[in-house]
Amino acid sequence: MRYLLPFIMLGLPAFADAPTVDAVNARSTPGGWHFDVTLSHPDTGWDHYADGWEVLAPDGTRLGFRELLHPHVNEQPFTRSLSGVEIPTDMTEVSIRPRCNVDGWGAPVAVQLSR
Repeated sequence: MRYLLPFIMLGLPAFADAPTVDAVNARSTPGGWHFDVTLSHPDTGWDHYADGWEVLAPDGTRLGFRELLHPHVNEQPFTRSLSGVEIPTDMTEVSIRPRCNVDGWGAPVAVQLSR
């Protein structure tokens, strides 16, 4: 059996790292908050790619979600935006949490809001 283990492992899928948030630019606009979020993820194609990110309140409530509709194999890191996010005026911090279609949610990153 020990001789078969390396061959069995060759048939298992290789899992890449979860997506990471590299940078966030958040600004208040008349229509709600606007977020520019830069992600990194070793996308391999349609079978494994970063497929979204969300804006979370400190209590974990989702305030906004940006779906990513395709892989970014040759565009790393990449930046995508989300506008019109309603955030209560007394909230001074949110988190951005990235997601991958295979590995799920990555680590959230805290973002201080300047009003």
